Amino acid sequence: MVLFFFILDSLTDSACRMGYFPCGNLTVCLPRAFHCDGVKDCENGADEDYCGDNNGWANMFDEVHSKANEITEPQECCLYQFPDICECKDTELECVDGNLQAVPHVSSNVTLLFLQYNCLSNISQKAFFGLYHLQKLCLMCINKNYVYNKCIAKLFAFRILDENPIVKVSQELFTGLESLFFLSMINNSLEALPQKLCAQMPFINWIDLSNNLITEVPLSSFKELKHLQKLNLSCNPLSLHTEQFETLPHLQSLYFKKFRYCSYAPHVRICTPLTDGISSFENLLANTILRVFVWVIACITCFGNIFVIGMRSFIQSENKTHTMSIKILCCADCLMGVYLFFIGVFDVKYRGQYKKYALLWMESLQCRSLGFLAMLSTEVSVLLLTYLTLEKYLAIVFPFSNIRPGRRQTLITLMTIWVIGFIIAVIPFWNEDFFGNYYGKNGVCFPLYPDQTEEAGGKGYSLGIFLGVNLVAFIIIVFSYVSMFCSIQKTALQTSDIRNHLHTDVAVANRFFFIVFSDAVCWIPVFLLKILSLFRVEIPGTVTSWIVIFILPINSALNPILYTLTTSFFKEKLKQLLHRQRRRSFFRNERKSLSTSLVWNEEPVIQHTSLKLGFLHKKSSGEIIIKTT
Repeated sequence: MVLFFFILDSLTDSACRMGYFPCGNLTVCLPRAFHCDGVKDCENGADEDYCGDNNGWANMFDEVHSKANEITEPQECCLYQFPDICECKDTELECVDGNLQAVPHVSSNVTLLFLQYNCLSNISQKAFFGLYHLQKLCLMCINKNYVYNKCIAKLFAFRILDENPIVKVSQELFTGLESLFFLSMINNSLEALPQKLCAQMPFINWIDLSNNLITEVPLSSFKELKHLQKLNLSCNPLSLHTEQFETLPHLQSLYFKKFRYCSYAPHVRICTPLTDGISSFENLLANTILRVFVWVIACITCFGNIFVIGMRSFIQSENKTHTMSIKILCCADCLMGVYLFFIGVFDVKYRGQYKKYALLWMESLQCRSLGFLAMLSTEVSVLLLTYLTLEKYLAIVFPFSNIRPGRRQTLITLMTIWVIGFIIAVIPFWNEDFFGNYYGKNGVCFPLYPDQTEEAGGKGYSLGIFLGVNLVAFIIIVFSYVSMFCSIQKTALQTSDIRNHLHTDVAVANRFFFIVFSDAVCWIPVFLLKILSLFRVEIPGTVTSWIVIFILPINSALNPILYTLTTSFFKEKLKQLLHRQRRRSFFRNERKSLSTSLVWNEEPVIQHTSLKLGFLHKKSSGEIIIKTT
């Protein structure tokens, strides 16, 4: 018990406001960003502790073990009864991998007992009876799926039931463990926890439940643990409640598999993982590259599409229905730029303190609205590109057919596409229990990669949209452009002017290639991501961030160039416009020069009134003079 109170004295009871952590046993609170920044900000150096701690076990074990060694310096064996296969050191006994069939009889003064990797087929209720000095017990790889109740009572440190096929534990299993300091039940098959897992362990400081199959943790499971500092729930398909950790005031370290769960405990000093590749502990956008390029791509997308809309409105075209379709496409693509712009705005708003507001942000109306906007832009753009491709396909492959949509038909088609895109984007709001927080799974509010804890409805819907609608549209676009190029090449071979048509073929092939290539660069990574998610392949969050910020907006940024600025009609009209502008500028300068010369030469006429009326004469140089008679 001496070890317990020694460690308990090091615990801090100071309460710090959200986003701050205490300096060990001092009353000083520092911002969370000061933790492990390489500078000793606390007098006792507590802000630089646990910097390499990934799961809590290593540091906790070393700390307890080292302090135990400090207290119990003698290395000679002080036990009078134990099996020959065991190694004894002072009051510690290690019986590891010794083919033991049952818990051996050992001296009552034993403090540490390691029995892992044996063949324990039965653990009776009296297996540890009388071992009142036992401080740490480790049982791993036992050949039984059940441990008798109350057989581990009165233990201080308890690491039990690791790497076993245990599916469920009862409340009574932990009865009598009033002095228990830490508990490990890793690498099992636990699917659920009792309502009050640790009601009989008021002084528990550290719990490790990693690598299990726990899907849900009841709100009351950790309610009584006022001294709990470390909790490891990593590698579990968890579904947590937002108020899960509010009753744990001294919790300092949390370990999850998913970064987004860290937002459920903003008062915790250390929470891993530190990032999901998109957001980090401090910022909505994890790194400088994302923070810079979200503004760059937003500006390129918005201004490029607005420029094309203005130029298409200013330059009159004979095919007004096609022009209308292109302008509507630019409107849809412009929404992607607006989405990225607001992501950048909220990144600036939460800069340096994102963890504090992460949960509120992902569940906010603003985040869901931006996700809706991005999905609307993406789907309308995909459907419009498919429509424009089919329209061009009919005109080139079947030039003499009468399948040509008029203005009214085009307008109806465009309105239908917007309605379909709106329905696709708004459906996830219909039933939150079925779809979950569809647009609030990450900091950028875009439902790209489904994790294993996502609701079945949201996961199926995401796969249906990206691997259903968008994949079919991509296949149609690729097939249509390949068919169009083959049709143009076949027509060119039937004419006599082979050189001229060869040049045209190269130009058409280049343009078609870049259209298909941009679509492929944009959508193939998304398709691969969705296919890998079907096989439950773990996708790094950094990949998702690159796709959302860099890859998905590619079409929105390049469509103005591919469908307007590179077309022969637009380039010709632009040349004519520039030529007219130069002519107007030339004549404007001529008139200005003529006016200046007139004013300069008329002054002598006004001064010399005796001169008779004359007439103007223009020299070949352009100078105006007055001839008098």
